[in-house]
Amino acid sequence: MLYLVATPIGNLGDISLRALETLRAVDLIAAEDTRKTGRLLKRYGIETPQFSYHEHNERKAVERIVGALRSGRSVAVVTNAGTPGISDPGFTAVRRALEEGLPVTAVPGPTGLITALALSGLPLHSFTFRGFPPRKSGARRRFMALDADSPHTLVFYESQHRLASFLADALAVYGDRPAALANDLTKLHEQVQRGTVASLLETVADRRLLGEFIVVIGGRG
Repeated sequence: MLYLVATPIGNLGDISLRALETLRAVDLIAAEDTRKTGRLLKRYGIETPQFSYHEHNERKAVERIVGALRSGRSVAVVTNAGTPGISDPGFTAVRRALEEGLPVTAVPGPTGLITALALSGLPLHSFTFRGFPPRKSGARRRFMALDADSPHTLVFYESQHRLASFLADALAVYGDRPAALANDLTKLHEQVQRGTVASLLETVADRRLLGEFIVVIGGRG
């Protein structure tokens, strides 16, 4: 069986009992970063062997996963935080396993985009998750423009290095809509800033930022 195991997005106490049971029971853990996952495993006394599964070794790692499954062993896929496959490794392993007729299941748990949506104060009955946008402004604006007329709340991931330029492009494409910025969710210094795209751009323009951000932008009214 291939297990997609959601892990905490910040606070290690958010791991589920079923996730812990699964990580103890499987034969192998395919981890995006074995060092980070190792800290989680150490906290809960789990000694299951790990190997790396990330964007730079994806093809080789997926073949190892499929090979283990074919031989009757069980594998858990985990990422650095949240649910595998959501802007993180996982999708390719699932697709290959299904192509091979191998069983796949999920152990649900935390995911950053849902937490950010719930805290944003923006409508969440209907939303579009867009993940990480292109890095260059021109491509990013074209990417954003696909949803310019959408009535649905939009959710993006963005790094601290590009957050200000992302917001500047969002203002140009979407106008000054209601928006929220979330980072360090579930951690000691959790922060959710709410306002409009313009006000949030002003807030972050001259600040030293750390970590990845989740940007939530209201749909077209």
